Amino acid sequence: MPDDVQPPTPPPVQSPATPSPSQPTPREAHPLPHMEEEFGTAAKNLPPAKIIAIGVAAVVVVAIIVAIAQRPHSSASGSIDNVVSTEVPNQNSVLVAISVSLQNNGKKPFWIRRTKADLDTGSGQYSDEGLSAVDFDRYYQAFPTLKENSYPPLKRETMIEPGESMKGTIIVSFPVTPDEFANRKSLKISVQPYDQPKPLVLTK
Repeated sequence: MPDDVQPPTPPPVQSPATPSPSQPTPREAHPLPHMEEEFGTAAKNLPPAKIIAIGVAAVVVVAIIVAIAQRPHSSASGSIDNVVSTEVPNQNSVLVAISVSLQNNGKKPFWIRRTKADLDTGSGQYSDEGLSAVDFDRYYQAFPTLKENSYPPLKRETMIEPGESMKGTIIVSFPVTPDEFANRKSLKISVQPYDQPKPLVLTK
């Protein structure tokens, strides 16, 4: 074999693979975050249920107070001072003289438009707007009992000035027996003024 013939060159040994500059270096995989950890949960973000309940209750209480304060009410006050009844013979009914005291607590006159009496016997309810004041003397003559401790007739169209008071009597009729009236459940007087939606209601 000639001396100038050289043995074949072995293939170069390659070093561990290194990423080429053009290829991105692979990154280590990480688990995706949980949504509840990322954005939170209702249990974590909302205040305790007890605090919410207290807040709702406070709002309801305030709303009730405002509604009561804005509810129409009468500018007058008063009381039922005396009640006298007498039987109407052979008619199964009674005449009742009701004497009341009224006080105007408002800033303008209290004009009486009408009056009404409501009777609750427990077994029935009855209403009467009362007799005209011009008939009082005739009824007093026929039934003197009605005049006991009575006041002057409480007339419609009567005006009570602001800060002033007055006393008056109305006479009404109910189709009940004297015993039913005596054992009544309630007797209510309503005095309706002209310029107010809410009447003055007196109960005895």
